[in-house]
Amino acid sequence: MTELKITDLDKSYGSVEVLKKINLDIKSGEFIVFVGPSGCGKSTLLRCISGLEEISGGDLEIGGRRVNDVAPSKRGIAMVFQSYALYPHMSVYDNMAYSLKLKKTPKAEIKKLVMEAAEKLQLTDYLDRLPKALSGGQRQRVAIGRSIVRDPKVFLFDEPLSNLDAALRVQMRMEIAALSESLPNTTMIYVTHDQVEAMTMADRIVVLRNGIVEQVGTPMELYDTPNSLFVAGFIGSPKMNFFTGDLAKKFDAHTLGVRAEHFEIVEKGKWTGKVVHSENLGSDSYIYVEVGAQSPVVVRQQGKSFYKLGQEVSISPQEGHLYRFNADGKPVTE
Repeated sequence: MTELKITDLDKSYGSVEVLKKINLDIKSGEFIVFVGPSGCGKSTLLRCISGLEEISGGDLEIGGRRVNDVAPSKRGIAMVFQSYALYPHMSVYDNMAYSLKLKKTPKAEIKKLVMEAAEKLQLTDYLDRLPKALSGGQRQRVAIGRSIVRDPKVFLFDEPLSNLDAALRVQMRMEIAALSESLPNTTMIYVTHDQVEAMTMADRIVVLRNGIVEQVGTPMELYDTPNSLFVAGFIGSPKMNFFTGDLAKKFDAHTLGVRAEHFEIVEKGKWTGKVVHSENLGSDSYIYVEVGAQSPVVVRQQGKSFYKLGQEVSISPQEGHLYRFNADGKPVTE
């Protein structure tokens, strides 16, 4: 069982603070996802956990042991990068076995561990192939298998699917989720900029912004009860609609937020405007309506949209689905 405890962790490069007083408790076996805009510090935090970056201040504990000054190879961690970093001249088997050979593990034990990992990752038929003969998804599975054989207590993933096409990303998401289920005592920390990956894979999501933790919670906690205007706008696709000025004041808010699926097109709604764009996705459609907000309001509907450009429509938010924020970007409390 391996828990991670991060206490007041700081990371600076000279006078530039990248991470500021990070506090996180990660339970053994959890699948944690770090998200945030580019430059928020999520990959840096991952590298601090791995030992590839030195911590400037605070403490990092893995399994109850302080590891601030412990070498990466001694932390019981395996890291999977977006670049597969496979040895091109080695077979899949030899790539997966390489770290075990360096540790002088007996050949029989190496074979057993590699075969078990290959079976989990559906690589058994590819063990004799070179990486160049594999697809991108298969190469990423080899990179993961190379880590599995070391029996790490913590897996770190740094945007591992960003080099794959959309169909392969879906497949690999399912495979990584299945891997997590098959290793219930292994903690997994995953960095991504992809909303779908975060929402579908995480037990809990850590939202980072400008080197600080904005909110930690389950995907649905962050989606349903964001604790700031930033989290409300960052979690969810399409992005939450925001209203300011007189449109928000009517609801006693500095900023009013409404998600696309919580709007209805009705005969006489709160706001009336013209359709400026529509997108038919088959199962859903997005209708963009200009009502005088900072940007067109996105309305999500099931099925196809038959609204035409320039058509006037009236929209209303559903009761109980309004997000009100004060001038500081915090939720309005009654």
